[in-house]
Amino acid sequence: MDFKQLKDFIEKKMRMQHIYQPLMIKTLLEHEGLASVRTIAETFLAKDESQIEYYEQITKSMPGKVLRKHGIVDYADNAFILNVTDITNEQRSELIKLCTDKIKKYETERGKRIWAHRSLDSREVPGSLRYQVLSKAKFRCELCGISAEYKALDVDHITPRNKGGKTIPENLQALCYTCNSQKRDLDDTDFRPWKNLYEDNDRKCIFCKLSSSKKSDGLAFTIEDKYPVTKYHTLVCPKRHVPSFFDLGTAEYKACIILLSEMKKTISKNDSTVTGFNVGINDGTDSGQTISHCHIHLIPRRKGDVSDPEGGIRNLIPGKGKYT
Repeated sequence: MDFKQLKDFIEKKMRMQHIYQPLMIKTLLEHEGLASVRTIAETFLAKDESQIEYYEQITKSMPGKVLRKHGIVDYADNAFILNVTDITNEQRSELIKLCTDKIKKYETERGKRIWAHRSLDSREVPGSLRYQVLSKAKFRCELCGISAEYKALDVDHITPRNKGGKTIPENLQALCYTCNSQKRDLDDTDFRPWKNLYEDNDRKCIFCKLSSSKKSDGLAFTIEDKYPVTKYHTLVCPKRHVPSFFDLGTAEYKACIILLSEMKKTISKNDSTVTGFNVGINDGTDSGQTISHCHIHLIPRRKGDVSDPEGGIRNLIPGKGKYT
């Protein structure tokens, strides 16, 4: 194959489901056409955010915590600082050698067992099976609901391999790094039945119909109130058909709060007359809820829009707006 043929393959014929092909070719080119499997694997690892996230957590929760306790390091602005000053280059080299010797001794005594906690992770799941599991989960964590766009997902064995669990579709589920690391290999809870929780809807519900028309893979959406109290009166709703705010999952709750904040900023930016907001939820018929699909009101307020704004939402019940 000559230059033109390889260029044609990269530009026109390469079909990608991941970054592996161009990354492997790039690595081989950078090493003059020859690179070991390990070298190529290391380039993949350098691009794997899930592994970086994993070791960021390890850094903070294990050695970082212990070394801070002993006063060896400090932590600030997402960085560690070594609490050692006034050392010479010779002393620095001596300390580095001591650490190197400690590492070699530990590796000699323990061998590959020191990485056993990672040898059972989802990297051993074949690529096609991994894709199948993630696709069925709609690329969301099947516990917390977070999208793979925001946090890398692992393919978890429901029944851990060290307890006889097999690498088959019915024993696999998609979990984000956080949920997977907290579950560890001591629990065999199957979270897959939870995934449909975020897809429940009611064909008769007007908000469910509006939700299906929204081009978003999030768990919440916004619409303008059909009968606005003030200009830009906005509703924030979970996509799932759930009547009560108190029945929202953690991921849905976060999605709604994030959208509330985003809409507040957008409205304030677009209308300089807005000087305040009322945020409210009618939860239950006796509270005034007329549509049985949770929705949060974001009502912009302007100076002088009522003669006496004191008490705010307390005025829902006549005579309760005053604090006297």
